[in-house]
Amino acid sequence: MRDAALPDRGIGSRTVRERAPERTAAGATPPPPRVVIEGVTPEIDGGRFPVKRVVGATVAVRADVFAEGHDRLTAVLRFRRAGEDEWCEVPMEPAENDRWEATFTVEQLGTYEYVVHAWVDAFASWRSALAKKRDAGLDVTSELLEGAALIRRAAERATDSDRQWLSEEARALAGGGSAAVRASRALEPELAARVARHPDRSRETRYDHVLRVEVDRERAAFGAWYEMFPRASGTFADVEGRLPYIAGMGFDVLYLPPIHPIGRTHRKGRNNSAVATAGDPGSPWAIGAAEGGHDAVHPELGTLADFAHLVAAARAHGIEIALDLAFQCSPDHPWVTAHPQWFRHRPDGTVQYAENPPKKYEDIYPLDFENEDWRALWEELRRVVLVWVERGVRIFRVDNPHTKPFAFWEWLIHEVRARHPDVFFLAEAFTRPKVMRYLAKLGFSQSYTYFTWRNTKSELTEHLTELTATPLREYMRPNLFTNTPDILHEYLQVGGRPAFQIRLVLAATLGANYGIYGPLFELCEGRALPGTEEYQDSEKYEVRRWDLEQPGSLSAFIARVNEIRRTNPAFRANDRVRFCPVDNDRIIAYVKATPDGANQILVVVTLDPHHPQSGWVELPLDELALDARESFQVHDLLSDARYLWHGARSFVALDPGVVPAHVFRLRRRLRTERDFDYFL
Repeated sequence: MRDAALPDRGIGSRTVRERAPERTAAGATPPPPRVVIEGVTPEIDGGRFPVKRVVGATVAVRADVFAEGHDRLTAVLRFRRAGEDEWCEVPMEPAENDRWEATFTVEQLGTYEYVVHAWVDAFASWRSALAKKRDAGLDVTSELLEGAALIRRAAERATDSDRQWLSEEARALAGGGSAAVRASRALEPELAARVARHPDRSRETRYDHVLRVEVDRERAAFGAWYEMFPRASGTFADVEGRLPYIAGMGFDVLYLPPIHPIGRTHRKGRNNSAVATAGDPGSPWAIGAAEGGHDAVHPELGTLADFAHLVAAARAHGIEIALDLAFQCSPDHPWVTAHPQWFRHRPDGTVQYAENPPKKYEDIYPLDFENEDWRALWEELRRVVLVWVERGVRIFRVDNPHTKPFAFWEWLIHEVRARHPDVFFLAEAFTRPKVMRYLAKLGFSQSYTYFTWRNTKSELTEHLTELTATPLREYMRPNLFTNTPDILHEYLQVGGRPAFQIRLVLAATLGANYGIYGPLFELCEGRALPGTEEYQDSEKYEVRRWDLEQPGSLSAFIARVNEIRRTNPAFRANDRVRFCPVDNDRIIAYVKATPDGANQILVVVTLDPHHPQSGWVELPLDELALDARESFQVHDLLSDARYLWHGARSFVALDPGVVPAHVFRLRRRLRTERDFDYFL
């Protein structure tokens, strides 16, 4: 089947169906294709996993396309939504060193496919040789006959008005008259264009793998997260009362730790003590009691109707609710009695509880994902997720996914997103790098990172460069959390209020996705159990109430930083960060810019929360399209101060006791017809 004449989809694209091979002479075996296609990007593990994009994003595909000799080649990029019969096709353009490239836009949620095709372009090769011989004054009579044959075959492949037009051109080239006149006619651009519409692709090469793109909605790629324990407020209704406060700080996602009934057997006491008192509420991660399991809510928080009201109220404030997905059970979970085969048992018959020596978690039973009844277990866990999706939840933060089988997560995420492609999952996996990367490959839309433990300039530069300037950027979306209920880094323990400001600015401006655990963060809570990263009097084991109006709160500062993020598109992507040299290792500087350069931001942060620091920052003026001979304006979006800088190197000074960072909007100097200066 030849190309169907269907409407264009985008500039330079067309829709095509798979074609049957061109017929050859009876009994003849066609020679193998000559074109080589390799080095296709983006590609993850030979096409085993998809790359990630969001709706409306462009996918730039590049490939090495070449053949022996000097014949001209044609390459095309084909793409479609997975499951569709027809492909869209766009021409690829050659760049240097046999590298070809083309782009396409993903317009809907779900999965797209793409593949590169290429072939030797016999007519373009003939046309090039004809031009050289004509220009050299050589006889081209024979070449014109060859060209006429190529044009006749193109006419035979044509199914539209080109058929007659090409047939007439073939007769003209093969006819009599001046060879010079016929050669000029053969080299007309219109002839080349019409022949190109009906190429001979009988010996085309198709890349070995059909590659995929997993398309999320924008919130998967850009958002500010706020984590809080709902019981610290009281009930779901009380959390509703907190929504204006959270929205006022500019957060997009409110992430709630588990909201399910909590077991009583082996309940942990304050600060993870082995014995609980009568008033201790237990850890929310010890899920399940007589009141229900993973599909129920803790009765002290309210009802399912109250939860639904909270989801709707949050949405009205521009906030999405994200739920914790912790696939583990307390000894009191209904599954322990109904499905004992879903748990590991010791030789004495007791259920194996969770351990991380020397720590013991007697209040938690891990699930056995490889038990003989594993299919029923997996299907029940899928049901749990879909229940919460039906209740309006579209974001899940997954607890410790690295302790469950990879195959389970790949299956579950595919099953859920096939039904609800707007759902996405954040992997809370602080573990070995290859494991974290594999979880991202197999379907998690976002990933926790080592950001919490990267506090020096070299550590931050190396880590963020790995996340944003290597192949990881194609499939691993970092979510930079400043702190979590499990992690209070020493930097925050000893750095006071400036340390919290520093880490906030770094997380919010280095990462398109970032999060804080509040209200401990905005209240600068730095008390830890001695020698650990565990919070003193952790909310994991007790209910704490907070005075949100206490002096020193960072809520206004956080609101300002989030407003800057929202109004500057440069912060909406991770792969456009460029670190700048500073002659002081206690100051870090980096530029973020939109692809068109319309929004350019320079962030300068002191990493010393205790002492003033200063130094010279060197900007990449060429990359920023700034003229070294002209001054340009830097507008500090934190303080609203404006300065004129000139040249690549500029002096900065930061006092952590005042504001430990600059977030500069760069504006080029332009001149009007009357020679008035203004800044763009």
